[in-house]
Amino acid sequence: MKLYSFALFLMSLCLPIPLHAQSTEDLEHLIRESKTRAALVQNVQKAVVNIKVEKVLRGADGQPLNNPSELYNDEFLKRFFPNLRLPQRGRGREFRQEGMGSGSIISAEGHILTNHHVVGEADRILVKLYDGRELEAKLVGTDSESDISVIQIERSDLPVLPMGNSDEIEVGESVIAVGNPFGLSQTVTYGIVSAKGRSGVGITEYEDFIQTDAAINPGNSGGPLISLRGEIVGVNTAIFTRSGGYQGIGFAVPINMARGILEDLINRGSVSRGWLGVGIQDITPDLARMFNLESTRGSLVTGVMPGTPAEREGLQKGDIVVELNGRKVVDSNHFRNMIANARANAVVRIVILRSNESLRFEIRLDERPKNLSRRFTPSTPQAPPLEQDNPLGIVVVELTAESARQFGLQVESGVVIREVAEGSPAAEAGLRAGLVLQEMDSKPMANLEDFRTALADADLEKGVLLYVTSGSGGQYIVLRNH
Repeated sequence: MKLYSFALFLMSLCLPIPLHAQSTEDLEHLIRESKTRAALVQNVQKAVVNIKVEKVLRGADGQPLNNPSELYNDEFLKRFFPNLRLPQRGRGREFRQEGMGSGSIISAEGHILTNHHVVGEADRILVKLYDGRELEAKLVGTDSESDISVIQIERSDLPVLPMGNSDEIEVGESVIAVGNPFGLSQTVTYGIVSAKGRSGVGITEYEDFIQTDAAINPGNSGGPLISLRGEIVGVNTAIFTRSGGYQGIGFAVPINMARGILEDLINRGSVSRGWLGVGIQDITPDLARMFNLESTRGSLVTGVMPGTPAEREGLQKGDIVVELNGRKVVDSNHFRNMIANARANAVVRIVILRSNESLRFEIRLDERPKNLSRRFTPSTPQAPPLEQDNPLGIVVVELTAESARQFGLQVESGVVIREVAEGSPAAEAGLRAGLVLQEMDSKPMANLEDFRTALADADLEKGVLLYVTSGSGGQYIVLRNH
């Protein structure tokens, strides 16, 4: 009996709070949260605009076309008007195409932040405000490399969206996207930050995207990604899609990246970017082992250009950049973006590892050259069958004036890879004919004898570290038996 009573007592302790009371409390909490979020959205919407643009279709000579089908392969049309229906041919008419996007009012002077691909090539820009007013806008400045543009309308009685700190947002944090998808004005979608620091997407030259699952569709471009503080943390730029519509992956330019760009565009009409003058690459696990590194974080210097800040201050090929201005360097893209965002004439503090020794530099950056040429990547000429049997799977020849001419090379030392054996460690690592082998396991390659000597000591089980160059720069590669 005592045992039975004790069991009833324990069961009574486990009884939940009455369902009605608990449900009512939770419901009231959800309602309060929903009302707070709705008030935030209503306030944000007032500073988000719809953008309509017109572009005159022009031929290669810059003259307006009567037959727009000649331009259907134009990249602007492909991206901006994916479902383009070409107008019928007309006599003496200028053909125009219309598009749409979104933007955020960021100043009391009427400056609006949006995307380059929305307004950067437009002939006419029309802005529709939250209250229905439509105003002509002028292009203040545009930057295709980041896909950021600033336009301006002549009004002073405008609400302004404050800018947040995109570095502080966390993966999993709630965000709100506001824009004009498919022409549906002031559309609001809700989601989370799915990832930060996305690069290699192939959208812009400088990529450091915030990824979100908040629904972003055509027409959202240029609109804000908003934190629950009601601040801009990103500029919605693109989606990953196979259908043309939303598939749960959207990308936004972080506002911390856009902030310096838009300030330059407003103040000088163009963007000033810092320039260090180094070639860099990511650190793979194999490279980390070869350089005796504890992790793959950082950026490996693959070359130092003459006459640049890097050369003047003593940076060297093989240095590992691990820190910039007190911030840990994640990878090469992260380092490249930080240098670019630092602007010209800025003094940056760089920490590198050289032969496992930590060294510190203070370097004043130059301004990034406006027209950095895409260096020539040599084609692969016909080569005879393999003549050199070696475990790496490559045939090399002396670097002569003739071989340099044949492969389009501009280097002065090394041996030229003439052929790569199919299925060899070299082929698996991506080596190709026309590359110049300059180092093997840190031993310089001045001629074929140097190659043979280094080859005799090469151990594919431990890994062989090569440094190769081409017309597009240098790169470290590890060959290993798999």
